[in-house]
Amino acid sequence: MKKYQVVGIGNAIVDVFAQADDSFLELMGIEKGIMQLVERERGELLYAAMKDRVQAPGGSVANTLAGLGMLGLNAAFIGRVHDDALGRFYAKAMGDEGTAFVNPPVPGGELPTSRSMIFVAPDGERSMNTYLGISSELGPEDVSDEVAGDTEVLFLEGYLYDKPKGMEAFERAAKLCRQSGGRAGIALSDPFCVNRHRDHFRRLVRDLDYVIGNQHEWESLYQTDLDSALKQAAQDAGLVACTRSGEEVIVLRGDERAVVPVRRVVPVDATGAGDQFAAGFIYGMATGQSLEVSGRMGCVAAAEVISHFGARPEADLKALFRKEGLI
Repeated sequence: MKKYQVVGIGNAIVDVFAQADDSFLELMGIEKGIMQLVERERGELLYAAMKDRVQAPGGSVANTLAGLGMLGLNAAFIGRVHDDALGRFYAKAMGDEGTAFVNPPVPGGELPTSRSMIFVAPDGERSMNTYLGISSELGPEDVSDEVAGDTEVLFLEGYLYDKPKGMEAFERAAKLCRQSGGRAGIALSDPFCVNRHRDHFRRLVRDLDYVIGNQHEWESLYQTDLDSALKQAAQDAGLVACTRSGEEVIVLRGDERAVVPVRRVVPVDATGAGDQFAAGFIYGMATGQSLEVSGRMGCVAAAEVISHFGARPEADLKALFRKEGLI
């Protein structure tokens, strides 16, 4: 038995939410529906422009690990925060939600804890403006043998490839996990991230045990239509999951294929939909469920998180799984 059932590695970011209409986004030069990295000055400008701010621990893989912790798995998150008010808030909040934050806040230095200014439009689309701060310094020294080398499943975020040290941390964690018999996988993160790191990601699809992405990410990765992209992915990867917003989830493993229809939900806030799909899906995978059941668990978790404001579950996901007959 491993010490952890799931370990994630990614950017530890405090999410700051505010509602905004399309005219505000246009006025501020914010591209709707994507994640953009911003510099400190731009981040402070956007933070000051936010009305009725709501603060929560975030980061893509961290959101997934929070969902897995709430589902009762023994989960840990490898991230980097500064020893400031936001960093201490982040570390405590992760622990309170059931996921160990294994690296203590870092004292000294000038870079503050990372934060993402998230503007939520009336249609639920979110526009993320992320100042990485100290997360940009996440490196291999933050990845211990005792954590990455002692987990059954490792989950990585593609965003780490935006920084050389993050890439090194990513590679070290995956190597430690797989050398000890664990399974390592990645979320493709977003189409723009895929465009920036296409060659690296194509190699990772071949090298890792599972890969999760949406339709646009898979099409971007292989620069072709979805059917052709997934055909290629199925030949390259051990396990492939693809979400098609409002349509279906396709899961492939060799010749095995499962297609799960998505129940349409009008989103209150689409933030975290992909992150919680990953939580449900990985929960199914970690507990030995079939491809179809794992896909359905992902859909249930995603539907829950878009039904309210914020990127992490508020309802008991296990109770929802039981209601759907999944456990």
